[in-house]
Amino acid sequence: MPPESCAYALARYSRSPDSIRQSLDWVRTHDSTKFLESFYFQYGHASIADLGHVVLCLEGVSELAATEAEDEQLWDGQARSSRYQDFGKSGFVTPPEFDEAQAGAYRAAGERLLAGYRTVHDRVFQHLKDKLPRPDAMKPDAYERNVKARAFDVARYLLFFGIPTGVGQVTSIRSLERQIRRMKSSEYAEVRDLGMEMAEACALPPDCAWDEGHAHAPLAPTLAKYTAADPAVEQSRRDLRQWAEQNLRVPPCQTPDVDLLKPADTEADIVATLLYPVTSAPFRALYQSASGMSAAMRAEAIDVALRPRTRRDELPREFRGGLYAYDMVMDIGAYRDLHRHRRCHQFRQSYGFDLGWATPAAVVDCGLGDEYEAMVRAAFAAAASFPAPGSHYLLPFAARARFLFKMDFAEAEYISRLRSGVKGHFSYREVAWKMKVAMENLEPALGRLMHATPPWEEDPLTR
Repeated sequence: MPPESCAYALARYSRSPDSIRQSLDWVRTHDSTKFLESFYFQYGHASIADLGHVVLCLEGVSELAATEAEDEQLWDGQARSSRYQDFGKSGFVTPPEFDEAQAGAYRAAGERLLAGYRTVHDRVFQHLKDKLPRPDAMKPDAYERNVKARAFDVARYLLFFGIPTGVGQVTSIRSLERQIRRMKSSEYAEVRDLGMEMAEACALPPDCAWDEGHAHAPLAPTLAKYTAADPAVEQSRRDLRQWAEQNLRVPPCQTPDVDLLKPADTEADIVATLLYPVTSAPFRALYQSASGMSAAMRAEAIDVALRPRTRRDELPREFRGGLYAYDMVMDIGAYRDLHRHRRCHQFRQSYGFDLGWATPAAVVDCGLGDEYEAMVRAAFAAAASFPAPGSHYLLPFAARARFLFKMDFAEAEYISRLRSGVKGHFSYREVAWKMKVAMENLEPALGRLMHATPPWEEDPLTR
């Protein structure tokens, strides 16, 4: 069924004594648009829109736009894998913000990175073949695939946010509405344009109609009418950034790459989480500062964050917490993988150049260490010469940034166990292992329950 008709049928089913077949027959002869406009968009019965689901695929979008699109907790989908596909000939997306001269310089820098990507892949591939001979029990084609995948794991450090990808997603009407409104208010022009395209697609018949009986019906016409840009998030962050510049004094604080806290002061936790995306300070330093603030100052920070909010808006995600807060510095490639975990609340700080970059051991082992460092350094210098936010498109996956993941213990155990396995990428394996170690230090009785695999245990030919 079309998603809006499905939502109408299930909503009616919950509100009448009729069987589901009778409710379906009713919906066939009544207008779901009027029902949704009244009960969902006007009366605010938001759960109704969770009953209809839409499949959308975003093709040829940048890795940066894909990351922004996927930043929804109630979201299911997958992007194209950098492990199993060669991105060396894919070209790249040019930021719409750039003028002609900037675009030319960006394209030249992007081509240099892709040339480096191909060089690193070929060299690491040969290095791994020499280091890891094919076992007699392994078929040649399986061996070739596995070694190539490992080489792509290393070469991807020179991919960058402008590389095109595809994203397939399944969301409820409710999540899709929130996603589109958020994207229309993004700081990135590509993401704003993509949000408009998604809304327009909902007003059109589906491109690939499985049931020819609905081939000419709009996909989700009511949703398409109610997806105006939601500027509240960006306005709130601008206001908070200004407030922080005027009021916040955070003392220097050295923290490990994976730092675990268990906030006891809920209000200080909320204030620190609100300030996290608009500063470059570690979460521990922000939490300590918020804990020492006066009640009036904490209330002021919260009021500034909520000022753009309307009566229809939910509280921002910063007000949703987890029992544990992992503040992590990692490379962007690892973040793209860990970003998929939805049973936690995720926040990031602005992308930049201050935290440096990661260098895979295999690059050094195969004799490309100096060449790799020069390529990443040149990419950073070129990116820094462009104005933000367009400069973010040239950030290679090797670039490090700071991210906050808040979750309960079950999710911490799940991520640590799953992502530390020998089949995983070596970068996020390191992060997952450090999550376990941090939990053991904070909560020894619980940390022993996290069955993570140490990163020094390897099986390179396992997939």
